[in-house]
Amino acid sequence: MGTRTCSPEIRRGRLAKADGFLRAAEDVSLLDDSGQLRDAVVTLHVHAGIAAADVICCARLGLHATGDNHAEAVALLKKAGATSHRHLATLLGLKTKAGYSHTPASTADVKTAARAAAQLVDEARAETLAGS
Repeated sequence: MGTRTCSPEIRRGRLAKADGFLRAAEDVSLLDDSGQLRDAVVTLHVHAGIAAADVICCARLGLHATGDNHAEAVALLKKAGATSHRHLATLLGLKTKAGYSHTPASTADVKTAARAAAQLVDEARAETLAGS
């Protein structure tokens, strides 16, 4: 499994990215009257969730996942004791559809991604507050 040791700077930076991706997803979603940007919104939620998962792992394990193996990232988050590993698995499952397939993300996919990302980002923020 590819992992990287965390520093406080990495943890802060990943949380800032999680917040930024989540905020961008929410903003783009509000502007998307036609539904043409659902894939972009889901992708932004996926990136928010990945960054948040890194923060949670940094806080609890002192390291975070690196690389493209999604199963390993989910397993590491589960090892960190985070019940939200299910949310990361959900987001990573939507990543291929939104980013790499010909099938557009649905309204339900956007709602699912938004809930999963928000849960992960909320947990990352809580970990950061607890560690302050």
